[in-house]
Amino acid sequence: MTSLLQSVVQRALALPEEQQNALAALLLEEIESEQCWQESFARSPDVLDKLAEEALEEDREGRTMDLADLL
Repeated sequence: MTSLLQSVVQRALALPEEQQNALAALLLEEIESEQCWQESFARSPDVLDKLAEEALEEDREGRTMDLADLL
């Protein structure tokens, strides 16, 4: 276990049980989500490249907005 994770676990141990369970649920959800993404990209490694190229093309065509304009 890394020192950062050890630090997080120590701090989590000081939380009430309800908050510990909520934190654990969030962590498990994040781990499962990451595994799903990794499996998806492993099955179709060219998908991310294709999506990136589509996004760049949309930007070149002026079909995107600057994030700062949305705020």
